[in-house]
Amino acid sequence: MHEYTAIAFCAIGAEKVVSNELKKLIPSASENIGKDTEKNQRQYTILESSFGRVRFKTNQHGLYRALFSLRTADRLLLEAGNFPADNFDSLFEGTSQIPFEDYIPRGMGLKVAKVRSSASQLKAATSIQAIVHKAAAQRLCDRYGIRRLPDVQDNAEQAELRVFIEKNNAAILLDLSGEPLFKRGYRPGGGIAPLRESTAAAIILLSGWRRKFPLYDPFCGSGTIIIEAALYAWDQAPGLGRDFALSGLAIADKAAEKTIRRELTEKIDYSRPISITGSDADKKALSLAKTNLKLAQALAGSSIKSAPEPGIELKCLPLKDAAPAMSSIPGFIITNPPYGLRLGETEEAEARYAEMAELSTAFSGWKLALICNHKGFESHFGKKASSCRELKNGAVDTWLFQYDKL
Repeated sequence: MHEYTAIAFCAIGAEKVVSNELKKLIPSASENIGKDTEKNQRQYTILESSFGRVRFKTNQHGLYRALFSLRTADRLLLEAGNFPADNFDSLFEGTSQIPFEDYIPRGMGLKVAKVRSSASQLKAATSIQAIVHKAAAQRLCDRYGIRRLPDVQDNAEQAELRVFIEKNNAAILLDLSGEPLFKRGYRPGGGIAPLRESTAAAIILLSGWRRKFPLYDPFCGSGTIIIEAALYAWDQAPGLGRDFALSGLAIADKAAEKTIRRELTEKIDYSRPISITGSDADKKALSLAKTNLKLAQALAGSSIKSAPEPGIELKCLPLKDAAPAMSSIPGFIITNPPYGLRLGETEEAEARYAEMAELSTAFSGWKLALICNHKGFESHFGKKASSCRELKNGAVDTWLFQYDKL
């Protein structure tokens, strides 16, 4: 089976959990081709992990499994070409050598969606975009014997390329995701100041939470952390309810996609005992959380009416009334408190952080993991964190504060 180089893009600070996720994605017996079983079990070989991306090698089935299963990645791209490019001639020539016809079928258009250049001679994004598009389109036209590629006006699907030039080396990447992977499909509204689904999953995995421990989110809002924790506990792959750009490319395998989708659906286990609680003072947000939870289960093929909600409780409560169940063993508070991004809201957010100190009484002995955009959170909370790391939430600079024991 052909091997590909791919890159999983993620939030800065989530590279470790993405790498760990890949290492734990074991293929089924039907995917183990050849005599070297141990080698085939290593379906993902990590090549590089830094600055919001994890570069790895895998086969065709591995691409599908990663798209369906990765909780903490934002996008998956195929590395179509990688070559030195310190001027526009070398950029054009290198791009022209990439066998785009192996990836982009006849009848599909092409666009260069994003360009990024760092520490390189080539800096002008629009010029880089034009050169790469010209070289790729010219190659495809030559191979298919056509005068031009179809475009959006022809109602043709568009393959998306991204160009990353670092230290005079160009990587030409082909998007396999389509919509970003954090768009699971269960949160159409999003709510106010939404936390990305992939970032929520990263917080959960970085915190060390497992389903045998209670989890409480006192600022649950539209329910992103609650839902991502439940999907993780149920072993429900986050991408089961959506399609991917890979399915329209020349390297697509409909049979493999169907088989892997079915296998992952069969792994879901709603009967697993869990104790997950979310509370919020906003009744509308809480109502949205309940709807989103049902949608998340329905996306895996479950009936909205019959999909159970074992061990999940959503309460309309102010922060001061948040408390664990009487029988709860010490667990994890995992939350995303208000940021205070707009003028006049910073003081309100800081006051809320100070109120959170009361959680130490109600949840004595629990662990705490929270993400916010205020680097001085500890001073308002009144206790130094056991650890603090940058973990970006989309375009917002945020930090993950973790307390080993309240």
